Amino acid sequence: MGRLFGTDGVRGRANADLTPELSLAVAVAAAHTLAEQDRSHPPLAVVGRDTRASGEMLEAAVVAGLTSAGANVVRVGVLPTPGVAFLVGEAKADIGVMLSASHNPMPDNGIKLFAAGGHKLPDDVEMKIEAAVEANGSAGWTRPTGAGVGRVHDLLDGAEHYIQHLVGTIPHRLDGLKVVVDCANGAASEIAPVAYREAGAEVIAISAEPDGLNINDDCGSQHLDNLRAAVLEHGADLGIAHDGDADRCLAIAADGSEVDGDQIMAILALAMREAGTLTQDTLVATVMSNLGLRLAMSAAGIRLVETKVGDRYVLEELRASGLALGGEQSGHLVLPAYATTGDGVLTGLHLMSRVAATGRSLAELAAVLTKLPQVLINVPVADRTVGAGAPAVLGAVQRAEAELGETGRVLLRPSGTEPLVRVMVEASTLELAQEIAERIAAEVRAASPVAA
Repeated sequence: MGRLFGTDGVRGRANADLTPELSLAVAVAAAHTLAEQDRSHPPLAVVGRDTRASGEMLEAAVVAGLTSAGANVVRVGVLPTPGVAFLVGEAKADIGVMLSASHNPMPDNGIKLFAAGGHKLPDDVEMKIEAAVEANGSAGWTRPTGAGVGRVHDLLDGAEHYIQHLVGTIPHRLDGLKVVVDCANGAASEIAPVAYREAGAEVIAISAEPDGLNINDDCGSQHLDNLRAAVLEHGADLGIAHDGDADRCLAIAADGSEVDGDQIMAILALAMREAGTLTQDTLVATVMSNLGLRLAMSAAGIRLVETKVGDRYVLEELRASGLALGGEQSGHLVLPAYATTGDGVLTGLHLMSRVAATGRSLAELAAVLTKLPQVLINVPVADRTVGAGAPAVLGAVQRAEAELGETGRVLLRPSGTEPLVRVMVEASTLELAQEIAERIAAEVRAASPVAA
């Protein structure tokens, strides 16, 4: 078996890579691993899913696996990933399972796991679950019988509890704002419009009619053109875009300009520092965030801590250091005071709350950050380690860094899921960034060429 867990759970083409059999085995292993600390009561699991048709099939397999391991299951139906994490904490459950492939296209699906409290799993726990799957599959466990078999219940008002929680977190209501929300035909399709309306906004919802097949289909945070057009058509103050499981939030300003996760982090960091809630005046971001974010935060007297790519690493740093805000350029933002994981609807609420409180446009607020031109080249390679670590490649990186000095940067990293090496360059001009990125990419290709 290859590496089962990627940067955000187990993911693959539903019923091909991610089969019901594998899903059942992962659920059994998760039940044994995550509940092994306390055997004084049957483990409790919360299970949710996004709108993909395959989620119904995989939900049945996961529920069967959990109950066969003696866990009681609460099904919450279609709900955003952070909503499932929230309910894990509220129910004091031992395990959370979200069936979603996030922003991936419909044929894919995934299994995201949460531990008690609604927290994502650290690497060592994922490795234990993966080892258990490989060693036992779904057949090698001692199985309870009779009264030891888990029971299944449906929670019908989980969405209402989650929405009430979200709306209760904002420091200023949204009355007077008109917003277009693109729900990606996903898990936010009912949650986001209701939450934004209850917070006071006038809401126009698009891509909010999921049919099981249209999730992320030319909509949502990966495809902003429809949202931009709707914002301009309706004369909205802004637009909010979510992905399939609503753990991301990107935005469109009233003038049609895009506002990414780095800009949203900058806006919220300044708001929280002003309110005295930005712990240690520190923001956490990944190495993929634009250098402009670091420069803007430095100018504002805010320290920026960088982590590896993946919101899980942002979360780990936030928890370890007791910090209050972190996120990714892709729109995963984490506000630990209110959520244990990235929450797109929560982010959207707080972003709009800042717009409403200041009376300033989103474009004006976002202008605090001047993004440096950024070029990303994904280089196919035969061997990611060789492609990223060859002396000629490292030499090219060192020369580029010397050339850029303080006016740019180079990031070279192997993909965690594909046979690619990612070459990212930021520079004072797009032309210079492109030239340097292509120069390094050529060395990567030469170091580990893909067979024709």
